[in-house]
Amino acid sequence: MENSSAIWIWAIAAAALIFYVVGVYNKLIALKNRCQNAFAQIEVQLKRRYDLIPNLVDTAKVYLKRERETLEAVTSARNLALTGLQAAAANPGSASAIADLGQAEGALATALGRLQVVMEAYPELKADQNMLQLTEELTSTENKVTFARQAFNDSVMAYNIYKQSFPPVFVAGFFGHRQDGKLLEFADSEQFQAAPR
Repeated sequence: MENSSAIWIWAIAAAALIFYVVGVYNKLIALKNRCQNAFAQIEVQLKRRYDLIPNLVDTAKVYLKRERETLEAVTSARNLALTGLQAAAANPGSASAIADLGQAEGALATALGRLQVVMEAYPELKADQNMLQLTEELTSTENKVTFARQAFNDSVMAYNIYKQSFPPVFVAGFFGHRQDGKLLEFADSEQFQAAPR
Protein backbone atom coordinates (compact mmCIF):
# COMPACT_ATOMS: atom_id res chain seq x y z
CA MET A 1 0.00 0.00 0.00
CA GLU A 2 2.82 2.42 0.85
CA ASN A 3 4.52 1.57 -2.42
CA SER A 4 1.47 2.46 -4.52
CA SER A 5 0.91 5.77 -2.70
CA ALA A 6 4.57 6.69 -3.27
CA ILE A 7 4.09 5.96 -6.99
CA TRP A 8 1.02 8.20 -7.03
CA ILE A 9 2.89 11.01 -5.30
CA TRP A 10 5.74 10.78 -7.80
CA ALA A 11 3.27 10.64 -10.72
CA ILE A 12 1.45 13.73 -9.46
CA ALA A 13 4.73 15.58 -8.91
CA ALA A 14 5.94 14.63 -12.41
CA ALA A 15 2.63 15.75 -13.95
CA ALA A 16 2.79 19.06 -12.06
CA LEU A 17 6.35 19.62 -13.27
CA ILE A 18 5.35 18.86 -16.87
CA PHE A 19 2.39 21.26 -16.67
CA TYR A 20 4.64 23.94 -15.18
CA VAL A 21 7.28 23.56 -17.93
CA VAL A 22 4.56 23.66 -20.61
CA GLY A 23 3.18 26.83 -19.00
CA VAL A 24 6.59 28.50 -19.00
CA TYR A 25 7.17 27.50 -22.62
CA ASN A 26 3.77 28.86 -23.71
CA LYS A 27 4.34 32.15 -21.90
CA LEU A 28 7.81 32.55 -23.48
CA ILE A 29 6.30 31.97 -26.92
CA ALA A 30 3.46 34.44 -26.23
CA LEU A 31 5.88 37.13 -25.05
CA LYS A 32 8.22 36.55 -28.01
CA ASN A 33 5.27 36.83 -30.42
CA ARG A 34 4.21 40.10 -28.76
CA CYS A 35 7.72 41.43 -29.38
CA GLN A 36 7.53 40.43 -33.05
CA ASN A 37 4.08 41.99 -33.42
CA ALA A 38 5.26 45.20 -31.77
CA PHE A 39 8.21 45.33 -34.15
CA ALA A 40 5.83 44.84 -37.08
CA GLN A 41 4.03 48.01 -35.94
CA ILE A 42 7.33 49.91 -35.98
CA GLU A 43 8.03 48.53 -39.43
CA VAL A 44 4.71 49.85 -40.77
CA GLN A 45 5.38 53.36 -39.45
CA LEU A 46 9.01 53.45 -40.57
CA LYS A 47 8.08 52.32 -44.08
CA ARG A 48 5.49 55.10 -44.20
CA ARG A 49 8.15 57.59 -43.15
CA TYR A 50 10.63 56.25 -45.69
CA ASP A 51 7.98 56.63 -48.38
CA LEU A 52 7.38 60.27 -47.42
CA ILE A 53 11.04 61.28 -47.47
CA PRO A 54 11.58 61.07 -51.27
CA ASN A 55 8.51 63.29 -51.77
CA LEU A 56 9.90 65.77 -49.27
CA VAL A 57 13.28 65.78 -51.02
CA ASP A 58 11.67 66.18 -54.46
CA THR A 59 9.62 69.14 -53.27
CA ALA A 60 12.64 70.72 -51.61
CA LYS A 61 14.81 70.24 -54.73
CA VAL A 62 12.86 72.90 -56.55
CA TYR A 63 13.88 75.50 -53.97
CA LEU A 64 17.19 74.14 -52.70
CA LYS A 65 19.25 73.94 -55.86
CA ARG A 66 22.40 75.02 -53.99
CA GLU A 67 21.81 72.53 -51.17
CA ARG A 68 22.29 69.37 -53.19
CA GLU A 69 24.66 67.87 -50.62
CA THR A 70 22.05 68.13 -47.86
CA LEU A 71 19.39 66.52 -50.03
CA GLU A 72 21.75 63.71 -51.01
CA ALA A 73 22.62 63.12 -47.34
CA VAL A 74 18.92 62.76 -46.50
CA THR A 75 18.37 60.33 -49.39
CA SER A 76 21.44 58.30 -48.46
CA ALA A 77 20.46 58.15 -44.77
CA ARG A 78 16.93 57.11 -45.74
CA ASN A 79 18.27 54.27 -47.91
CA LEU A 80 20.56 53.05 -45.11
CA ALA A 81 17.68 53.15 -42.64
CA LEU A 82 15.46 51.21 -45.05
CA THR A 83 18.18 48.55 -45.41
CA GLY A 84 18.49 48.41 -41.61
CA LEU A 85 14.73 48.03 -41.27
CA GLN A 86 14.66 45.18 -43.76
CA ALA A 87 17.44 43.36 -41.88
CA ALA A 88 15.71 43.88 -38.53
CA ALA A 89 12.33 42.84 -39.93
CA ALA A 90 13.87 39.61 -41.21
CA ASN A 91 15.03 38.81 -37.67
CA PRO A 92 13.51 41.08 -34.98
CA GLY A 93 15.14 38.94 -32.32
CA SER A 94 18.65 39.82 -33.53
CA ALA A 95 20.33 42.23 -31.16
CA SER A 96 22.81 43.39 -33.82
CA ALA A 97 20.06 44.02 -36.40
CA ILE A 98 18.07 46.08 -33.89
CA ALA A 99 21.20 48.01 -32.88
CA ASP A 100 22.06 48.69 -36.55
CA LEU A 101 18.52 49.92 -37.18
CA GLY A 102 18.79 52.24 -34.19
CA GLN A 103 22.04 53.73 -35.51
CA ALA A 104 20.62 54.13 -39.02
CA GLU A 105 17.55 55.86 -37.59
CA GLY A 106 19.77 58.21 -35.61
CA ALA A 107 21.69 59.11 -38.77
CA LEU A 108 18.43 59.71 -40.63
CA ALA A 109 17.14 61.95 -37.84
CA THR A 110 20.38 63.94 -38.00
CA ALA A 111 20.11 64.34 -41.79
CA LEU A 112 16.46 65.40 -41.54
CA GLY A 113 17.42 67.88 -38.82
CA ARG A 114 20.02 69.42 -41.13
CA LEU A 115 17.38 69.65 -43.85
CA GLN A 116 15.05 71.45 -41.45
CA VAL A 117 17.81 73.97 -40.63
CA VAL A 118 18.45 74.59 -44.34
CA MET A 119 14.73 74.98 -45.00
CA GLU A 120 14.57 77.78 -42.44
CA ALA A 121 16.63 79.93 -44.80
CA TYR A 122 14.03 79.53 -47.59
CA PRO A 123 10.73 81.12 -46.54
CA GLU A 124 9.10 80.36 -49.90
CA LEU A 125 9.84 76.64 -49.36
CA LYS A 126 8.38 76.71 -45.87
CA ALA A 127 5.25 78.34 -47.30
CA ASP A 128 4.83 75.80 -50.13
CA GLN A 129 1.53 73.97 -49.58
CA ASN A 130 2.92 70.60 -50.64
CA MET A 131 5.89 71.02 -48.30
CA LEU A 132 3.61 71.99 -45.42
CA GLN A 133 1.48 68.90 -45.97
CA LEU A 134 4.52 66.60 -46.25
CA THR A 135 6.08 68.10 -43.13
CA GLU A 136 2.84 67.61 -41.21
CA GLU A 137 2.55 63.98 -42.35
CA LEU A 138 6.18 63.36 -41.48
CA THR A 139 5.70 64.84 -38.00
CA SER A 140 2.59 62.72 -37.46
CA THR A 141 4.47 59.63 -38.59
CA GLU A 142 7.38 60.47 -36.28
CA ASN A 143 4.93 60.50 -33.37
CA LYS A 144 3.53 57.13 -34.44
CA VAL A 145 7.06 55.71 -34.67
CA THR A 146 7.74 56.94 -31.13
CA PHE A 147 4.62 55.22 -29.77
CA ALA A 148 5.32 52.02 -31.72
CA ARG A 149 8.92 51.98 -30.48
CA GLN A 150 7.73 52.44 -26.90
CA ALA A 151 5.29 49.52 -27.30
CA PHE A 152 8.08 47.38 -28.77
CA ASN A 153 10.50 48.25 -25.97
CA ASP A 154 7.78 47.48 -23.38
CA SER A 155 7.20 44.07 -25.00
CA VAL A 156 10.93 43.34 -25.06
CA MET A 157 11.23 44.36 -21.42
CA ALA A 158 8.34 42.07 -20.39
CA TYR A 159 9.93 39.18 -22.32
CA ASN A 160 13.36 39.77 -20.76
CA ILE A 161 11.98 40.10 -17.22
CA TYR A 162 10.01 36.88 -17.49
CA LYS A 163 12.85 34.99 -19.18
CA GLN A 164 15.37 36.10 -16.55
CA SER A 165 13.13 35.51 -13.54
CA PHE A 166 13.29 32.49 -11.27
CA PRO A 167 12.44 29.66 -12.10
CA PRO A 168 11.76 30.30 -15.86
CA VAL A 169 15.45 31.15 -16.26
CA PHE A 170 16.20 27.42 -15.96
CA VAL A 171 13.73 26.44 -18.68
CA ALA A 172 14.15 29.34 -21.16
CA GLY A 173 17.55 28.29 -22.50
CA PHE A 174 16.40 24.72 -22.95
CA PHE A 175 13.65 25.91 -25.33
CA GLY A 176 15.92 28.17 -27.38
CA HIS A 177 15.34 31.44 -25.54
CA ARG A 178 18.98 32.06 -24.71
CA GLN A 179 19.39 35.65 -25.92
CA ASP A 180 17.65 38.58 -24.32
CA GLY A 181 15.55 40.81 -26.54
CA LYS A 182 17.24 44.07 -27.60
CA LEU A 183 15.57 47.42 -26.98
CA LEU A 184 15.30 49.68 -30.01
CA GLU A 185 17.22 52.80 -29.09
CA PHE A 186 18.06 55.41 -31.65
CA ALA A 187 21.64 56.64 -31.77
CA ASP A 188 20.64 60.14 -30.69
CA SER A 189 18.44 59.03 -27.76
CA GLU A 190 20.96 60.42 -25.27
CA GLN A 191 20.25 63.90 -26.66
CA PHE A 192 16.52 63.46 -26.09
CA GLN A 193 17.06 62.28 -22.52
CA ALA A 194 19.47 65.07 -21.60
CA ALA A 195 18.07 68.12 -19.88
CA PRO A 196 17.67 71.09 -22.20
CA ARG A 197 20.17 73.91 -21.82
